[in-house]
Amino acid sequence: MQASDESSLRALENLMTEFFHSCTTNERKREIEELLNNFAQQTGAWRHCLFFLSNTRNEYVMMYSLTVFENLVNKMWIGLASQDKMEIRSCLPKLLLAQHKSVPYFIRNKLCKVIVDIGRQDWPMFYHDFFTSTLQLIQTPALAPLGLMMLKTTSEELACPREDLSVARKDELRKLLLEQVPTVLGLLTGILETYWDKHSVIASTPPPSPTSREGVELLGSLFQGSQYSKLLCQPMAALDNESHQLCCLVLECLAHLFSWIPLSTSITPTLLASIFHFTRFGCDLRTKAKTGPLISSPSNGHEVNKADRARLGVLAMTCVNELVSKNCVPMDFEEYLMRMFQQTFFLLQRLTQENNAHTVKSRLQELDESYLEKFTDFLRLFVSVHLRRIESSPQFPIVEFLGLLFKYTFNQPTHEGYFACLDIWSVFLDFLTTKIKSRLADRESVLNRYKDALVLLLREVLNRIQFRYNQAQLEELDDETLDDDQQTEWQRYLRQSLEVVAKVMELLPSHAFSTLFPVLQENLEVYLGLRQFIGTTGSSRRLNITAENDCRRLHCSLRDLSSLLQAVGRLAEHFIGEVFAARFTDALAVVERLVEVTCYGSQTGLYDLETAVPSVLKPDLTDVHAQAVAALQAYSHWLAQFYSEVHSQNQSQFINLITSAVNASSPLLTTKVPEKLLLSASHLMVSITATVRPVFLVTLPAVQNIFNRITTENQSHRLPQEAHILVCRSLSNMLLLPWPNLPESEQQWQTRSNSHGTLVAALTREYRVLRGTVNIGARQPGLDNVKAVIHHTLPVLRDIVDSISSESTKSRQICYQSLQESVQVTLHLFPVFIQQPDVTDEMLAFFLTLFQALRVQMGVAFTGQIIQTFLSMFTREQLAASILHEGSAGCRVVQKFLKILQVVVQEPGQAFKPFLPSILSLCMEQVYPVVAERSSPDVKAEMFELLYQILHQNWRYFFKTSVLTSVQRGGVDDTMENEAQFTAAMQAFGQSFLQTDIHIFKQNLSYLESLNSKHKLYHRKLFRTSMLFHFINVLLQVLLHKSHDLLQEEITLAIYNMASVDFDTFYSAFMPEFLNGCQGVDTNQRAVLARNFKLEQDLPSFTQSVQRLVNDLRYYRLCNSSLPTGTIKL
Repeated sequence: MQASDESSLRALENLMTEFFHSCTTNERKREIEELLNNFAQQTGAWRHCLFFLSNTRNEYVMMYSLTVFENLVNKMWIGLASQDKMEIRSCLPKLLLAQHKSVPYFIRNKLCKVIVDIGRQDWPMFYHDFFTSTLQLIQTPALAPLGLMMLKTTSEELACPREDLSVARKDELRKLLLEQVPTVLGLLTGILETYWDKHSVIASTPPPSPTSREGVELLGSLFQGSQYSKLLCQPMAALDNESHQLCCLVLECLAHLFSWIPLSTSITPTLLASIFHFTRFGCDLRTKAKTGPLISSPSNGHEVNKADRARLGVLAMTCVNELVSKNCVPMDFEEYLMRMFQQTFFLLQRLTQENNAHTVKSRLQELDESYLEKFTDFLRLFVSVHLRRIESSPQFPIVEFLGLLFKYTFNQPTHEGYFACLDIWSVFLDFLTTKIKSRLADRESVLNRYKDALVLLLREVLNRIQFRYNQAQLEELDDETLDDDQQTEWQRYLRQSLEVVAKVMELLPSHAFSTLFPVLQENLEVYLGLRQFIGTTGSSRRLNITAENDCRRLHCSLRDLSSLLQAVGRLAEHFIGEVFAARFTDALAVVERLVEVTCYGSQTGLYDLETAVPSVLKPDLTDVHAQAVAALQAYSHWLAQFYSEVHSQNQSQFINLITSAVNASSPLLTTKVPEKLLLSASHLMVSITATVRPVFLVTLPAVQNIFNRITTENQSHRLPQEAHILVCRSLSNMLLLPWPNLPESEQQWQTRSNSHGTLVAALTREYRVLRGTVNIGARQPGLDNVKAVIHHTLPVLRDIVDSISSESTKSRQICYQSLQESVQVTLHLFPVFIQQPDVTDEMLAFFLTLFQALRVQMGVAFTGQIIQTFLSMFTREQLAASILHEGSAGCRVVQKFLKILQVVVQEPGQAFKPFLPSILSLCMEQVYPVVAERSSPDVKAEMFELLYQILHQNWRYFFKTSVLTSVQRGGVDDTMENEAQFTAAMQAFGQSFLQTDIHIFKQNLSYLESLNSKHKLYHRKLFRTSMLFHFINVLLQVLLHKSHDLLQEEITLAIYNMASVDFDTFYSAFMPEFLNGCQGVDTNQRAVLARNFKLEQDLPSFTQSVQRLVNDLRYYRLCNSSLPTGTIKL
């Protein structure tokens, strides 16, 4: 054997070298792979691998041999002879002891994992010394690193094992490990204490300096006489390399143990104190080396460098965060938690300590980034999970803590760090708001406690968004590139800051306002003062500010004004509702100021000036103007409330505000204005017409002016499409939306109806002409122009319809009256463009909006005509051609068509019932066959929703009897009609559960559950007798294949709802049949599976049984996957 093993080893080494050689072809690699796989599969291959491991230095061979062992232990262990198992259990640990220092670390780790895998199977019954030998290793100084590696691997593999174990074994392992926890934690505490003490004593204590008492004094005020103040002010330990490695391993072990150990008294104060000693390595700066980069230490080796010290701090903080992230805190652990927070805030003081050598910012800048991230994580967890527990404790100085958090936040060295801290403040402000709402009685005392902190926070956040105070940092922010949320880094910075400002405003409204408004006023003075610098030469107007310094200062002031205007807009919601009267004066001051600024901007036309630095100042001026208009728009709800409060009194103040706002917007609605400003003005007009709805709006000259401009414009002066749509919407709103505070008799509907007809006629002038000029079949040369008219007109009409969809019947009647001719034209043009999906898409989008908003107004006859046209145009070939191009316009056309049908089948009453058979047959015979075997997710989703709506809204089409009747008759007499179509629909749902698309799966499962809760689908005779078990079977198979793991809960609930129709039959008939049909398990295992599935009828027990069945069935199949025999020589 020895000689043949020798030759096999040489052959294997050669094969491995050849396999990884750059010149080896893929073909040859496949041959070698097959040979190696066959060798590994043969019985007794492990003996050869044991020889290879003991006698080779080739890393590839070692890795291959260990993979053979891993495969053997995890997949074939049950079938292995007990003598062989004993031999492996004895040989591998010896091999590890002999070679752990000489082999590369990844080989050592892999060998550890194989041994732990054996323990996972055999400890304690057949491998009783598995855990004790690990503990012995840890206690032997020379072997402690190896023992810790084994312990960490054991924690990873046994505490949360994968599914290749039965549920009973998983529970047993968890129990066994929990029994060992106190011993393990005791050992690890001992190591940390020993190394700290050993190296602290040796470390020479520096002479006292003026700053060395900083910690003690500060702590004195924070935690009177806390024992940790002395403990944590000891000098730091100076670890050599070996001790550092060992302490890192201990902390890694603890971090993993803490991830699954419940909080309990096993986690002792001594252990916590030891961990906290090491958290200091992240925040004590000892960067200046005395002799070169390494400091000699009296103990063996060299002291570790700064990066390694930081790593210790990071690992220690990871341990702390694992503990703090647990929400479930037993009573007897609360005191420990308090100690932990005290210790961490000692560190927070260290981090935010100013002294002669460092500002806080420079201190934080010198720290390791990961350490700072971990520390911020800790603060976030503390505030979000534990603040409610600790905030009212007399031992915890919450106000001082907020002071430290404030310093920490506003000295962050990176933007990301600052964002993360702002998030923490947001969570704190939410906590405070909730607390105050729940305790109205002592609201004032709670607020007073925090007022100073909130005032400081507000002022500092406002300063941080202003170039005046923070120019260097703000200029670093990118304002070009959009992130996943479609905002630039600068916009995100501003948005997050303004969220904090708004939350403080909610708590301290008057204070926040009196802080913000004067700052806004100050910047406005600069902006409003620009008028004196405008000079005119010939036809051009110019801003006469040219000195570089002045331009720079103006740029900063304008950027700040823009941000402050956004801040003022963000606060609008805090002036309306119940507080309207109380805060009226403040709000009026804001709105008057905003109206003044927008009027000034429009009158002076600042966006149109020539400037000394056009690339900077021109966008600045445009942006300020746009933000002022947008901020005014934010107050439209306030204006609406103002209108309803004063409508019967003197309205002059209100009328002046609205008139000025419209006068300021009107000149901006032209093509000469930059698009950003044009859109801002368009949105303001929409808000005034939709939210405020003043009765006098139509009579204003500025509005008449807009009306004339839009209705007479030609192609060359047409606004960009988005702005054009918004302006048309605002004009339509003025004529269609009911005026508030007025009775029906004073709404002047007749006059408004005539005006609306005129407006729409003007907007569709070119479109309505098309009816007489475009015919089916003729390939006319001017079709591109026709398409342009369609693409321009239909979105405008669609938007007008959409904006009145939730309004009164009168508004909708007038709207349809105005649109009637255009609708007829569209239906006439539809067949002409059926082969051009981009046009059909536009038309169907229009029809979909019509169906959703105006189907009653269109009447049954005309609606029927439209549906009939569509059904006849969408032949199977037409549908197939469209659907095959996924993501194309054709696909979108089919989606919209199906959406229209969804609206039709949901209509109550009998009007559209005659269409049901043809819609069903289109769905099942034309669309479904095309999408069934393809992914087509978008069309599929719409098609299944249509099917669901047909079933849900038209249940009586299939089942004549009501639920009540069938219950009274004992559920037997289910009179069915259209059974074939119902069965086909159910089969389509069933088929979708066999496919990989998880979104369709989730959607369809929820549809079935909904049909069951609303119509008792699972109880219906046809479903119960011929479909129920098929569905349960499919869902169980999905759980077994783990293909839709994200939906485990939903699938299990659906199985429960189906089984609960008749639990007796489920347990007596379905389960035995299901288990008998299961491949890959023997009779004995089937019996165990059946026995473990408890005959319970409540959901939690049933869920547990299903999870156990799925887990154990997979486990048995894994065990039983048999091995090919025969010997293969290398």
